[in-house]
Amino acid sequence: MNKKAGILAVLTLCGTVLAACGSSTKENPAPAAGTGGQDQSAAAVEKKLVVAGNGATVEQLMKDEVFKKFNEKYPDVKLTYVAGVATEIVAKVKAQKASPQIDVTVIEAGEQEAGRVEDLWEPITEKDVPSISKVSPELKVNENSGVAVNFTPMGISYNAALVQSKGLPVPESWNDLARPEMKGNLTLSEISSNFGRSALIMLSYANGGSEKDMEPGFKKLETIAGYMPTFAKNAAQLQQNLQNQTAAYTAWTMARSLVQKDAGLDLQFVIPKEGSNLVPTVASVVKGTKSPNAAKLFIEFLLSDEVQTSFATKLYYNPATNVKLPDDISNKLKVDMSKAVKFDYAVLSSESSKWLDRFNKEIAPKVGK
Repeated sequence: MNKKAGILAVLTLCGTVLAACGSSTKENPAPAAGTGGQDQSAAAVEKKLVVAGNGATVEQLMKDEVFKKFNEKYPDVKLTYVAGVATEIVAKVKAQKASPQIDVTVIEAGEQEAGRVEDLWEPITEKDVPSISKVSPELKVNENSGVAVNFTPMGISYNAALVQSKGLPVPESWNDLARPEMKGNLTLSEISSNFGRSALIMLSYANGGSEKDMEPGFKKLETIAGYMPTFAKNAAQLQQNLQNQTAAYTAWTMARSLVQKDAGLDLQFVIPKEGSNLVPTVASVVKGTKSPNAAKLFIEFLLSDEVQTSFATKLYYNPATNVKLPDDISNKLKVDMSKAVKFDYAVLSSESSKWLDRFNKEIAPKVGK
């Protein structure tokens, strides 16, 4: 009897231990994203992720390279890309706020800030995305509502052969856009776009103003409006105007200029003497996403040396981290950071709609006059 009782006691003890182990497993689920990615339990990574960002070359790089490499590490995550301009993406996320259909946005900083004001993004910390520690402090995003994954400076691009053949000036200042020689040779975008808005703000800086005092910029833009038959609606139209040589000059980013140069356009890029704003691309996690762990892992992957190098070598975006680039690419992407003008994105977010209203009422009617 004592022997049987002993065996029964042991079996009872083992059952208790096993039950405790099972209970512990239920109470302590797999670790969430932010533990570095590689060691993360597959159970914690959601199976679907929808990423929204720019179209054209950015979309192609994302689908053909970034997505494929991410799936080599996380093969069970089905990735979907939604292409669009940043303002449209923010509007879509806002409209879907009650039931988000997008998990991650990768858009320009100005539009990302507008989304922050609307409370569209989840805060991100180093615990969530460890590689945030590698991102330049100059690219820090307000309230940690996103992470800069690359950047490119704004400036003036010009067709060198066309400028030379017509005897036109090589631009050195933002104010050169308002010179009489620009008439019939200039294309700028509406200020609803990042390119047009940045040019307007830099025209203000070049004439004693800033984003907090836009009067000097609007005064110059009124003169410039008379030089063009219309303001371009988007980057594709700017590109077309340069390609068909109906314009010799435009204001846009260095990345765009270098991509078009590779495509055969004889473009030169100038950062004017008054300086240039940087245009960061910011990745954000949409608030209320059903795939928060996969979203954070994807942003961590965007900051990997591999993807940072791809942004630089394929699209000419400056890396957000201090990654080693091939010498030829590094030389092309050199930026004098002492000439970088840092916009107050909170001001842009609160004032942009007023600027656009003024542009539509006062500037747009002056085109070609």
